[in-house]
Amino acid sequence: MQRLHNANVLIPSSMTAVTRHPFFRSPRSMLVALSLVIGAGAGLGAVVFRWMIEGLTHLFTGFADYAGQGSVPNPEVPWLGRWFVVLTPVVAGLLYGPLVHRFAREARGHGVPEVMLAVARNGGRIRPQVAVVKALASALCIGGGGSVGREGPIVQIGSALGSSLAQLCRLDERRIKLLVACGAAGGIAATFNAPLAGVFFAMEIILRGWEAESFGMVVLSSVTASVIGRGILGDNPFLTLPAFHVDHLVQYPLFALLGVVAGLVGVAFSRILYAVEDACDWAWRGPEWLRPAVGGVLLGLVLLVMPQMYGVGYPVLGHAVAGGYAIAFLLALLVGKIVACSLTIGIGGSGGVFAPSLFCGAMLGAAFGEIVQTVAPSAGGSVGAYALIGMGAVFAGAARAPITAVVILFELTGEYSIILPLMLGVVLATGVSHLVSRDTVYTRKLLRRGIDIDAEADGRAGPDRPGRLAATIAPLPGSVPDRRDLRSVADRFAGVDGAHLLVVDAEGRAVGWVREHEVEAALRREDAVSTTASRAGAERAVPPACAANG
Repeated sequence: MQRLHNANVLIPSSMTAVTRHPFFRSPRSMLVALSLVIGAGAGLGAVVFRWMIEGLTHLFTGFADYAGQGSVPNPEVPWLGRWFVVLTPVVAGLLYGPLVHRFAREARGHGVPEVMLAVARNGGRIRPQVAVVKALASALCIGGGGSVGREGPIVQIGSALGSSLAQLCRLDERRIKLLVACGAAGGIAATFNAPLAGVFFAMEIILRGWEAESFGMVVLSSVTASVIGRGILGDNPFLTLPAFHVDHLVQYPLFALLGVVAGLVGVAFSRILYAVEDACDWAWRGPEWLRPAVGGVLLGLVLLVMPQMYGVGYPVLGHAVAGGYAIAFLLALLVGKIVACSLTIGIGGSGGVFAPSLFCGAMLGAAFGEIVQTVAPSAGGSVGAYALIGMGAVFAGAARAPITAVVILFELTGEYSIILPLMLGVVLATGVSHLVSRDTVYTRKLLRRGIDIDAEADGRAGPDRPGRLAATIAPLPGSVPDRRDLRSVADRFAGVDGAHLLVVDAEGRAVGWVREHEVEAALRREDAVSTTASRAGAERAVPPACAANG
């Protein structure tokens, strides 16, 4: 066995022999091979993850997808009536709460911010167990009624696979980050059956930049994942959408107005999401592993009132796009999804916010279309057209990823006629989001921890720039004394929402930053009681940049 440099991973000698093969001596050849392997793994992971969700949903409810069934009892326990939905989030929380708390706390929440942080600050390094824990926790959460999406989890699952293989092959940080993006692209591509959307999601949100080599490798991974997903699940989009067409030029100002409103709704979705999480943090005083189960009672009561919020909710979304709901009910579904999704994340659930933003957009757009139909039935156009524009625009307002928003709706419909109105609505939603908010639904989670992943672009201080901190800093909630033993340091991470802790000396001066995964690696090597954060050394507990500046 041979130890991997800077990653604390043991590499089998057989793996080392493989990487010495002449084919792998070319970095580009190795990247091509790994991108294909990661794409295949992400594609299979997306398929298995979908099967897990469907199986657990059937186990909890008696149906493969309960959201479209209405207030019906579980046929396996009919004596509970429709009240069984109050229990399913509690039972699921009792299972995934301890799992996440014990093995991978970064699997809590919607996942994409953790991947963005790993790429921007941690050299793309993601622990291998994250993939397994995230898959199990998210499948249990969604199957048990969590009103979140499967896209965020599969991004984190695919990214963890890409990171693990890259570290196993002893690649540098730039290529580790690239293969993380390959895993994310493959996961999105296989989940949505949308290879282009996978590519642009990875480039626009994960890598946050464009390079020819990166683009090529991400495309290979995305295509591979799509081929595998289509081969197993069939060549069908995850959602059947109506034909799209623009009947009158007067519709373009209406699409523009919808884009503006959708941008505001996207920002509101992000703000409410984190406001509810703050409220849950303030209210909860018990152990973190028990939080999803206790909070599951509140989520169950929401599902009792509005069972359409159970799980991802694609059947409800499809029915709304087809014009099957009245205006008042569409608005109720919009508010209900924001509340149910925010509560799921707030109580410690695991799942994505991509699909909920599309759901909210569809409800908003369909309601807007119904209003237009009432006012101008001859010139308004179809309700489905507005629902589609709303889907892309609300996501763009929340995530500020306009290219991804346009591409994914284009792939779902397969109609070129959607491009012009969709671009109009999406760009206006993105612009409104920029005007009223400096963050997105993904970056806001990091900014709340004091982490600005854009800091390098403008020179602001961040976790990798402790030398720019003030000379004296009072101990913060996210700080730890430099003489604290490693076991206590590891326990300290349980009380903070972040992957870093500020290390301070006896006088309260900042001496560096310690990262959770580095503390865990040190615990595997050292005496957890006698070794302190200081004795662990800069090369073990504090990043080299911190050691140099501290």
